[in-house]
Amino acid sequence: MTLEPLTRPRRLRAGDRVAVVAPSGPVPEDRLDAGLDILRGWDLDPVVLPHVRDTHPELGYLGGTDEARARDLTQAWCDPSVSAVICARGGYGVQRMVDLADWDAMRAAAPKVFVGYSDITALHEAFAVRLGLATLHGPMTGTETFLKDARTQDSLRATLFEPETVQQLHGLGDTRPMVSGRARGVTLGGCVSLIAADLGTPHARPSARGGLLLIEDVEEENYRLDRILTQLLRAEWLDGVAGVVLGSWAQCGPYEQIRAVLADRLGGLGVPVVEEFGFGHGPTNLTMPLGVPAVLDADAGTLTLDVPALV
Repeated sequence: MTLEPLTRPRRLRAGDRVAVVAPSGPVPEDRLDAGLDILRGWDLDPVVLPHVRDTHPELGYLGGTDEARARDLTQAWCDPSVSAVICARGGYGVQRMVDLADWDAMRAAAPKVFVGYSDITALHEAFAVRLGLATLHGPMTGTETFLKDARTQDSLRATLFEPETVQQLHGLGDTRPMVSGRARGVTLGGCVSLIAADLGTPHARPSARGGLLLIEDVEEENYRLDRILTQLLRAEWLDGVAGVVLGSWAQCGPYEQIRAVLADRLGGLGVPVVEEFGFGHGPTNLTMPLGVPAVLDADAGTLTLDVPALV
């Protein structure tokens, strides 16, 4: 089965209410408040769900209990007054709560914008597979990159309010082809370790066939990244992928070592591969739409969407 375009939610307008959730780790209070101020500066009305400021009573790397985090996500998604759900941060924890959300109720609710990255990759996959909904791989309100980097903010704001202005996505200055060529497909992806961890679960996407795969990661040494990519290859998940867009590899070691692994594991796919595109855990995190048909030109360093990310 080849990937098909997913349903796109509507763009945001001034005055829209956006819900902030924390499906993974605990959120630093000062960063959360600063991120909310940025959203208010965009003429949005952010509302914080009840358990966003929680920390799990025993497992301090989790932002509240699994049930509470799942309940927040369900509540935010099913609230008809909410136009977008934006994650506060990643960390770890989505895999523990994703099956506890009420996906039947969320399916019955109107489509809306969903934004996040890192551990939130597991939710991007869930929204794609369970709801058939396009999402945004982009910055989160309680993260340092969103608070401090103007290009990161501008990319998300343009995508949310004027998506036709960012229909042709350009990588950052170091963007270059690893494997030359052009390819057409539907965008998917995120943090590659989370994609691999999803394999074998009941609602996992069966493959990336027909897709333009966008991947990045953080704090994965070269041999661990090799293991992750080898797992995807052995599982035949990458069979038929149309092209690959590589983002940042922050704290993964010297880039020349990471690049050698990426070239070794992905270069034999026979598809275009572009590197250093500027999304993910780097100092700039460009917003990348998922579930949208697009054309990758590895030589030009562009990803051109057939349609705007949001309607």
